[in-house]
Amino acid sequence: MRHFRGAIPAAAGIGLRFQHHQGVLDARPAVAWLEVHSENYLGGGPSLHTLEAIRRDYPVSLHGVGLSLGSADALDGEHLERIRALVHRIEPGLVSEHLSWSSVGGHYLADLLPLPMTDEALAIVCRHVDETQEVLQRRILIENPSSYLRFKHSTIPEWEFIAAVARRTGCGILCDVNNIHVSACNHGWDAGVYLAALPAPAIGEIHLAGHSTRQLEGGQVIRIDDHGSRVAPEVWALYAQALARFGPVPTLVEWDTNVPPLDVLLSEWAHAAALLAETDHAVLA
Repeated sequence: MRHFRGAIPAAAGIGLRFQHHQGVLDARPAVAWLEVHSENYLGGGPSLHTLEAIRRDYPVSLHGVGLSLGSADALDGEHLERIRALVHRIEPGLVSEHLSWSSVGGHYLADLLPLPMTDEALAIVCRHVDETQEVLQRRILIENPSSYLRFKHSTIPEWEFIAAVARRTGCGILCDVNNIHVSACNHGWDAGVYLAALPAPAIGEIHLAGHSTRQLEGGQVIRIDDHGSRVAPEVWALYAQALARFGPVPTLVEWDTNVPPLDVLLSEWAHAAALLAETDHAVLA
């Protein structure tokens, strides 16, 4: 597979959203890299031209939400070809997708839905990852999901499932630390066990984000991965564990709902950058 220029450094970046396009163009913040949702730029127009202008100054990663790698249906070839064209145009340092499904019978659903963790689902995901990497002619990363329910007939722990996908396809893993915390709290998992099961050489990126809590009838509390607030202290602590296990890894701070002014997002970025710097110093010591 060919190598692309503008590799993503083992440093902290931010998710670039439309609300911050002009602010980034004007202020040129000192973030190491930026990540965008691929589907927001498939239609061309002013947003794509803005991304190209920003791309001249920053490494960029493309994070997809629409390939539906876990769908029992075949991949949407037209959608995959549009992603390929965007990759060719932007030359991102990383390309990633979610371990989820979001389409059935040609109809797209407005959510990233959980998979049954079974051998059959594993074979489907691996086939789709192989196809995606062949079309894009590059390695992709797959992101662990956040979830609120589990299928009773799942037979493979989620952390073993995603590690198996990486092993069978050669893809990398986008380790979303917030998602691990959310799912661990919702299902009673041990987040440390989840982290320890992920193969360190496969970790190509880490995501950080905020989440909310909701109390259900009966007093049960569920955590919602809404990317609408600052990173929780428990997630920062889990991130420190991830860095201790994986070493310095490109790290992204996401904020997708209730998007704040750019300086608020940059304060979260600065926290991630400081923890990464501490890891760098520990590695060099």
